[in-house]
Amino acid sequence: MILQAGVKILLKNKEDKYLLVRRSSEKYPEVGAVWDIVGGRIEAGTALLENLKREIFEETKLELIGEPKLIAAQDILKLDKHVVRLTYIGEAQGDVILDEENTEYKWFRREELYQIEALDAYLKEVLKSIE
Repeated sequence: MILQAGVKILLKNKEDKYLLVRRSSEKYPEVGAVWDIVGGRIEAGTALLENLKREIFEETKLELIGEPKLIAAQDILKLDKHVVRLTYIGEAQGDVILDEENTEYKWFRREELYQIEALDAYLKEVLKSIE
């Protein structure tokens, strides 16, 4: 079994809205075109927050401002993989420019997050921690 670690972040803007990105079903056929938060696997030998900043910039071109807060640690168990996912909440600034991993983005009000049907299953768990 392969062990991996990943970092994700629930980004908030100055209007108190949260950023979700829709994953490309071509790039992620195993999960499909679900709404998720920014993040990805860490690079060994690089600090968690550096990985987080890199993922934010790669996926959205946004800049993390301030110190993010860790809000969840999750185990994602698959047949051949065990992923430990650390999720943060933090603020970002700039204009979103998506990479090829995502097809669209939207800033949602907090109450709207709970109404999204095509939402990443692990993100659903994380939302409970910001209630």
